[in-house]
Amino acid sequence: MQRFSNLFSMETNVNAPALQLRTNRGLAKMIFLSLITFGIYAIVVESHISEELNLIASRHDGRSTMHFCLIYFIFSWLTFGIAPFVWYHRTSNRMHGELVRRKIDYSYDASDFWLWGILGSLIVVGPYIYIYKRMKAMNLINADYNQKG
Repeated sequence: MQRFSNLFSMETNVNAPALQLRTNRGLAKMIFLSLITFGIYAIVVESHISEELNLIASRHDGRSTMHFCLIYFIFSWLTFGIAPFVWYHRTSNRMHGELVRRKIDYSYDASDFWLWGILGSLIVVGPYIYIYKRMKAMNLINADYNQKG
């Protein structure tokens, strides 16, 4: 009888969304699958990040992130390669704002993009550190969203 009473006394979070977002992104998976798919996996992951960021943050900050495919396939060549830099800068800051708003103790913002993603390419491993930090930040935001809405 005790087993059944525990079933009914379990707390459920009424704010948790029905749609659960991905929390399993990682550097090794990103590198491996991007190599196998000739970069298509990286485009898909960044597209999902732009969609999820809009889903999570738009109602709080009133902004909207342009879909990554538009940046990658259209605006990148129209702006001679400048648009992706602006997009990564803005999404990194937007993710930082969401980390702060949700009180998640993780350091990630646009300075990580410029220091690790751009300047870090001089030491070869910098962009990989940036990708790791980006995936971890989005995993933390998505996990918090999955619990609290």
